[in-house]
Amino acid sequence: MVILVTGGAGFIGSAVIRHIIKNTNDTVVNLDKLTYAGNLVSLNDVQGNDRYFFEKIDICDRHALENCFLKHQPDAIMHLAAESHVDRSIDGPAAFIETNIIGTYNLLESARAYWMTLPSAKKVNFRFHHISTDEVFGDLSGTNDLFTETTPYAPSSPYSASKASSDHLVRAWHRTYQLPTIITNCSNNYGPYHFPEKLIPLVILNVLEGKPLPVYGDGLQIRDWLFVEDHARALYTVVTKGLPGETYNIGGLNEKTNIEVVQTICDLIEELVPVKPKGVKLYRDLITYVKDRPGHDLRYAIDSAKITRELGWKPEETFESGIRKTVVWYLNNRVWWTHILDGTYNLEQLGVNE
Repeated sequence: MVILVTGGAGFIGSAVIRHIIKNTNDTVVNLDKLTYAGNLVSLNDVQGNDRYFFEKIDICDRHALENCFLKHQPDAIMHLAAESHVDRSIDGPAAFIETNIIGTYNLLESARAYWMTLPSAKKVNFRFHHISTDEVFGDLSGTNDLFTETTPYAPSSPYSASKASSDHLVRAWHRTYQLPTIITNCSNNYGPYHFPEKLIPLVILNVLEGKPLPVYGDGLQIRDWLFVEDHARALYTVVTKGLPGETYNIGGLNEKTNIEVVQTICDLIEELVPVKPKGVKLYRDLITYVKDRPGHDLRYAIDSAKITRELGWKPEETFESGIRKTVVWYLNNRVWWTHILDGTYNLEQLGVNE
């Protein structure tokens, strides 16, 4: 099978590609624009593999997309390309509208035109898998409620609104044109190769450098944390076993408050790196509470019962095992993140963020 992965140089996309190349016989075409968060170094392990191909393409470029389909003849699309940083969407929503909505429209239309030309057997087996987020649901007020596949959409930020819009487009293309689409909505991912503007890698790197750890509001916002390699397994399971027209929620079954996450990282690094930067007595002393961001959702939590029941997937990592693997990876791969941080990005301006 030939799988076209959009956004394959990003955090989740690169994990998906590494999983497919290492654990299957499938061929992968990585289609990525290489924006600030795209990094081909994250795919060094598969570079040179004869089942891996890279195409530098913007999903808003319809002509380039159509040529890519003709060249590689994919059997499935896994659409991960997206602008995904909530704070950036608040400061500048235009890029999110362009990539997440217009880009998804262009990809759907290019895929539909290609799909219509396929012989009947390939046409029936073709899949367009759209990877989305639990943020389209808004937030949960209670402590026992969970997002299900039928939870009404109520996005809070320009980012989540743009992803909700793309979800609606994908469903419409299935209902109107019978394009065999599948949607997955996942909880917060973490793990190796995570771009250091997001909460967990940002905290790890700030701790190691003895910098303040800015926590929004009271830090009691709750997220369900999903180890990225568990997510990659789930996505491959869905694209190979999922049914067209269906939606599958993917969660890590690990609800933690933001402050719990930050404190856990501090304590792990306290254990693993006891020699601290000058002036730091305890890593937890670096925690600093800052003004909450606009429209900050209080709680996300995913009900993954459907994908477990129907497709047999469940997460393998607990938060405790996954966060330890993540911290150890960042400690052992300083070259990767120092290359990213060599003056290009100013993390102090980004704030702690999911």
